[in-house]
Amino acid sequence: MSAIKSPVVTLTPAPTLDRTYYVHDLIEGGVNRADGVAEELAGKGINVSKGLRLVGMAAPGVVPIGNEDPSVLLRTGHSDALVPLWVDGNLRVSTTIVIKDGPTTKVNEAPRPLSENDWQEVIRLTEKTVIEAGAKWLVMAGALPINLATGSYVDLQPIFNKMKALGVRVVLDTSGEPLQFWAKQGAASVMKPNAEELASAVGRSLLTNGDVIDAARELIGRGVECVLASLGSDGMIAVTAKHSWHAKTPPIKVINTVGAGDSTIAGFLSAVAESTNGPTEANYFVGFDVPAGLKMAVQWGAVKVQQPTSGLQNLDGMPEATVIENPSRELPLKEPAHI
Repeated sequence: MSAIKSPVVTLTPAPTLDRTYYVHDLIEGGVNRADGVAEELAGKGINVSKGLRLVGMAAPGVVPIGNEDPSVLLRTGHSDALVPLWVDGNLRVSTTIVIKDGPTTKVNEAPRPLSENDWQEVIRLTEKTVIEAGAKWLVMAGALPINLATGSYVDLQPIFNKMKALGVRVVLDTSGEPLQFWAKQGAASVMKPNAEELASAVGRSLLTNGDVIDAARELIGRGVECVLASLGSDGMIAVTAKHSWHAKTPPIKVINTVGAGDSTIAGFLSAVAESTNGPTEANYFVGFDVPAGLKMAVQWGAVKVQQPTSGLQNLDGMPEATVIENPSRELPLKEPAHI
């Protein structure tokens, strides 16, 4: 059987079994009955792969999966879509409660630690999958597990080194301490922090568009090519060394926000992955059409939050999006990020 060709491969270092409970009204401290329950194999990279398959992009997803649940791929419909590495242990479980016409509540278990041998196998399998796919992009997304041998987060640098040698761009979407660390390293081609994550990465509050742009440029000064700053109701700002753009859609009804950031990455790559080239003036000196990717990013994100599942199910009812180059720096954020 020939290898699957795709311009994008994803890696989810810490997958999760998502269980979503749908309720009409949540009684805190009381007994609640769910109107429905759904189960999905998820994690940020997996969700990106799911989204890209909606437009015919294979986007194979590398994922270390606990061998105590051997039926999970078949049960969740991923037997042919993912590239599993079976490791000792079980999958962590993430619980989401979606209240009808109300907020979404999510409780995530911590990532399962990986042995040094297992992490080295993840690195090997990721490189192998990228080469066999002929990919131009690798998405590394989600929480990072602890390496049992070191007691610290797994080291992504070997993967960055291998992708650089292959000429493959890396999108990094993580949070917390790993985000702050890798934001300083500048090893990723694209980073997609939300406002709070970006503020944390630079150590200061973000109150205006200008604050967001300046913070993104700080990451770019460390080596990142493009920052996609996800700003909730304020839309998204994309920043390169020389350009900035703002994009948003009209107001929409929000049902479930889980997975929206993953859908924005999938939307971005759906527009740029197959046309990625060397940097020129025509592609803003980064090798890909940033505003085209930004427009699709906010459109896909808007579609996702209107759906009840954690993964993007379809692209129906996609709203229009406006993209403005050189947005007003003085415009205040409706949802500022405070440090």
